[in-house]
Amino acid sequence: MDLWKERNKSSTSYYMFHFQHTEYLTALILVPLLVLLFLSLLSWKKARIAKIGDAKLVKELIKGYSPLKFTLRFVLFLMALALIITGAANLQSPGAMEKVTRKGVDVMIALDVSKSMLAEDIKPNRLDRAKQLVNKLMERMENDRVGLVVFAGKAYIQMPLTTDHSAARMYIQNAAPSAVPTQGTVISEALKISNSAFNSKDRKFKSILLISDGEDHDAEALKFTEALVKNGVMINAVGIGSPEGVPLIDKESNQLRKDAQGNAIITRLNEGELKQLSQQTKGVYVRLEDSDEAADKIMAQLSTIEQTSMGDQAFMNYKSYFQWFLAVALLLLLVEFFVSERKKIQLT
Repeated sequence: MDLWKERNKSSTSYYMFHFQHTEYLTALILVPLLVLLFLSLLSWKKARIAKIGDAKLVKELIKGYSPLKFTLRFVLFLMALALIITGAANLQSPGAMEKVTRKGVDVMIALDVSKSMLAEDIKPNRLDRAKQLVNKLMERMENDRVGLVVFAGKAYIQMPLTTDHSAARMYIQNAAPSAVPTQGTVISEALKISNSAFNSKDRKFKSILLISDGEDHDAEALKFTEALVKNGVMINAVGIGSPEGVPLIDKESNQLRKDAQGNAIITRLNEGELKQLSQQTKGVYVRLEDSDEAADKIMAQLSTIEQTSMGDQAFMNYKSYFQWFLAVALLLLLVEFFVSERKKIQLT
């Protein structure tokens, strides 16, 4: 929420700079790995030289070699590699904002981030699969406004309704159990906060996308559907996990979580409540197995909602800076190419 407040402080808005392809930055792990390999090489060279024999003789044999220039070449190469990776990630800044008129619906995504969502009965885990589904949906919801509420034992609005889907993807990617310190699954609170994000004057154009394993039964959620129906809100629910369930593992200790009696805690998908919530609001329930199939069903249901014209401000153009990183990297590689590892020997 604090990030969203920061976003609204100026008309140039969300983050002056951001990377278009943050996933490429993971390749920067090569930098420390190469440093370790370089240090290992230096250690190996030192050991080999020590085995040759007389130190004075060795020094005379390698007097034309410059360890300092050898290190300099490595540093230049390493800097160039880091710049190439950063350039590939494409640093951007937002351009001018333009008034855009879109025709679509308002969709509040209520995403369960309780620790049970880290269960691995679907790979890689329930939460990551939920994020994959949301990203697929947003690719098809170009004209819709989306917002985000995360919940576990409490619910918090992370992002109000917006057509800025790049910001939405960033918030969804960062959603994690740490965002909600209180554990549990309070679906009713998530629905109430999601409902409060809509324009109360409208009685249509609205949907809540509820994504959860529904593990804890929340009777208040079913009672609240009456208010949602009056407000013209459709709930489309997505069940994450398996009804059979799996033992819940504590990620910090890598041990099975146990109850007070010492029995392993089994986390299961509770489909019953999720189905009821969607049925009572004329929505659809989908158990997430195939992301593309689930996205198709949800989009088909959203298409039954009447669309409305909405004005919004969105960044139409972004300034990219990848070329500067690549230019400096090329320059460093050229310098590295012309740096000789031999040192000048003065003739006496």
